[in-house]
Amino acid sequence: MFVDQVKVLVKGGDGGNGLVAYRREKYVPRGGPAGGDGGNGGDVVFEVDEGLNTLMDFRYQHHFKAKRGENGMNQKQHGKNSDPLVVSVPPGTTVKDADTGKVIADLTDHKQRAVIAKGGRGGRGNARFATARNPAPEIAENGEPGEELDVVVELKLLADVGLVGFPSVGKSTFLSVVTAAKPKIADYHFTTLSPNLGVVESQDHRSFVMADLPGLIEGAHEGVGLGHQFLRHIERTRLLLHFIDMSG
Repeated sequence: MFVDQVKVLVKGGDGGNGLVAYRREKYVPRGGPAGGDGGNGGDVVFEVDEGLNTLMDFRYQHHFKAKRGENGMNQKQHGKNSDPLVVSVPPGTTVKDADTGKVIADLTDHKQRAVIAKGGRGGRGNARFATARNPAPEIAENGEPGEELDVVVELKLLADVGLVGFPSVGKSTFLSVVTAAKPKIADYHFTTLSPNLGVVESQDHRSFVMADLPGLIEGAHEGVGLGHQFLRHIERTRLLLHFIDMSG
């Protein structure tokens, strides 16, 4: 199944809490402050994996939450920072804020990364608040919450050549002949309900990606037929190959 648009919740990990603690030491009030800082929460990071060509994984998981940082420990020990949560996406993925429509990231190159939700900063332990006037503070900070937002993840295929034209003019048949792809082919309109990708190899051992895009009909830009479901994939295609039915 081809999935090219999903809405998911992403949340950075919360920061760990700072600790109130004291060490036992003679002549030092209450033994002296020894509470460590909390660790930072993990970021949610999207990373491009060129081996993917659909957002299928997002169909079954709609929440991506990074781990929180560790709390501060005794003897001024810092809590452990959490590792980022890395989510793999196909090249051509755009991430937008679901509420504002603002583009957060446009991911096109293999291994390219973008932080979608930042983790919270860890809270400071009581050792950080010691002063000459207050050598044994009883306060510590809680960790900051990580960023949380709904995002729309949209895939715009990165193909070199896009095959466009009215329904049933032979686009899928052409793709099946010049590549190893096996698209569905039948004698009725809108057989192709989602883009098909194939790789064409030339005699001089060069290759390029070809995409068979669902039937183009009048009014598609207004949502007629499959409309916007496939027009987004045309945006990044380097060359459009129009198929015309000559039988009429």
